[in-house]
Parts: sequence; structure tokens; C-alpha cells
Amino acid sequence: MSAFSRFTPLASALPSTVPFVGPEAIERQRGLAVSARIGANENGFGPAASVFEAMREEAGNIWKYNDPENFALREALAAHLGVSAANIAIGSGIDELLGQIVRLVIEPGAPVVTSLGAYPTFNFHVAGFGGRLVTVPYANDSEDLDGLLDMVRRENAPLVYFANPDNPMGSWWDADSIVAFARALPETTLMVLDEAYSETGPAGSLPSISSLIELPNVVRTRTFSKAYGLAGSRTGYAISTAGTAQAFDKIRNHFGMNRLATAAALAALKDQAYLVEVVGKIHAGRERIGGIARVNGLQPLPSATNFVAIDAGRDGAYARAIVDGLMELGVFIRMPGVAPLNRCIRVSVGPEADMALLEEALPQVLKQIG
Repeated sequence: MSAFSRFTPLASALPSTVPFVGPEAIERQRGLAVSARIGANENGFGPAASVFEAMREEAGNIWKYNDPENFALREALAAHLGVSAANIAIGSGIDELLGQIVRLVIEPGAPVVTSLGAYPTFNFHVAGFGGRLVTVPYANDSEDLDGLLDMVRRENAPLVYFANPDNPMGSWWDADSIVAFARALPETTLMVLDEAYSETGPAGSLPSISSLIELPNVVRTRTFSKAYGLAGSRTGYAISTAGTAQAFDKIRNHFGMNRLATAAALAALKDQAYLVEVVGKIHAGRERIGGIARVNGLQPLPSATNFVAIDAGRDGAYARAIVDGLMELGVFIRMPGVAPLNRCIRVSVGPEADMALLEEALPQVLKQIG
């Protein structure tokens, strides 16, 4: 047979992998059933009743394409944020927007700066478009702003990724530090400020919209997947200057948004009272997870997200044994993938039934693995 490949050299060289193995795949591969789904940072409390009602009302229109300009959602987000609709770009989750940002900015071989161990889907897109990842280690379990800035300058990097609050550690920086970092960047460097967990952070961790909206080299990405409970609907958005936001129109799939998902996002945005209620549950859930960890001799790290990273006190192999052992008992969690972060396990906040299963299973696993 011919060794001819019908794929590009870049595509042929990429690993046959995805950033995450889902709980469904684990169930199939290991013949196990997930009883507590608290590993993917989903919001197990789900969306508001008003969101379900909006989706039911829109279901009869599913034969129609969604508005390719996403006009209603952009207008609603603009009103909510106090900006112009021209400052908003819509995508099917932050993951799609990250891919579009990389495509807009990165040519093959170009350096891209990120933190070692940060959100792997961003790295996946960088590799997919031929960029060269340059990573900076975490410092004290937080992304290192000074280290990132130094690396950007050293590499003359056209793109830098920074998440606040952070995944996978749940850490955060104060708003003033983030604004100072953004303003210190060379104007030739585009900053992705990933704010997927913006609604669950403490006061003072989220820069105001006005503090960054005039910077054309800053793109803030947000989502309806976390606090709004709509991970499966895949709806995200980017905030930037009009010129930067409108650049997405050059490459995006104009009919890529789901009509029911758009209706759900509009209803979720309108129901801010429910959002406040859910954020309160998330805060309480973080305390619940922290208490379970401490009772079992583990150390929860401070978190501004809807999950808690827990220092298991040893190495990655030990943390992996905890993750695998919990899965054997139907409790799905995850862990960071890079040392020294991988000494931790990561548990998403979930309903009380899920927390109770974790509370019951964790001591059994720890006793078993010794």
C-alpha cells in the first residue's frame, strides 16, 4: 500500500487525541456507571425553570436556522454589560472561540505563551494551527503574571492565554493586577483573558468592563456553561473592541449557533435572580467539598470557581489512584495533568446527593490505596 497521506503534514503530525476523556467514555471503556458526575466543572444545579420554558417555546422553530448575526443575544449581552453589540462576538462555547482566536492570530511556528498545566483545550487549538507553545510554570499554585509577561517579551509572542479565575487550580488574581498585566503587554500581543468562571469569583477579582474595553489587544471570553448551567448547549461570547470582536466574522461558522441554545442563553441572562441563587449554592458547595477533604486529611486549596482543587499530599501517581478509585465507586472527578499541580485532585460542586456519595466514597478509597 502507498504511504501517501491525504492529510496535510501538520495534521498528519498531530496526536490522535482530545484534551479530555469524558465520563461517558470512561463508562464505556471500564464498564462502570457514573453516579456522581463531579469532574467536568459542569453546574449540576442546572439552569432556571424559565430557561427550560424558553426552550420549549422555541422548539417548534427548530426547523429554522439560527440568526447568523446572533443579533438578539449580542444586543442582550451588550445591555447587560454596558457596551455596544459591536463589542460582542458569539460562539458555541469558549472552546470554539479559542480556536477562532488562534486561527486569527497564529501562523505556523509562531510562539504562544500560556501557563504550564493551564486549560488544555487552548493548547489543543494552538497545536492544531501549527503554533509553538511556550509555557510558564505556576507559582504557589497560581498563574505567574510576572513570568508570563517576561516570556511574552522574550519570545515577542503574538498571543498569550491567561484564565481568571483559573482552571485547574481555582486560584485568582485581583482586578488591578490583571489590568496592569494587560496594559503592560506589547500592543503586538493579543491577550486571551478567559473568564469562564467570572460569576463565581470573589468581589474584586473581576476587572470592570470599562477598564479593558478600549484595549484592542485584549479579548475576554465568557460562557453560559458554568454558572448559568448550560454546558450542553455550547454558548459562549467574547468581549473586546469593535474591531477585534468583528474580526471573528471573517472566519466563524455563521450558522454554527444552535437556535434552542440561543433561546436558552437569552432566558438565562434575563433570570439574574436565579443566577444569584445558584452562585450561593456553588459557594456553599465549595465549603462542603473543603470540609470533606479536611476530614480525610487532605488540603483543599482556596477556590474562586465551581470546583475545588485538593492537595492530596503526595505525587501524581497517588492522585491518579484516588481518581481511579473513586470512579470504581461511581464518583467521577478529574485531576490536573502536569506536575507539580498533579499532586492534586479536582472536584466540581454538585447537588447534595453527589456530595454525599463523595463523602462516603473518599475514605474508602484512601484506606484501600494506603
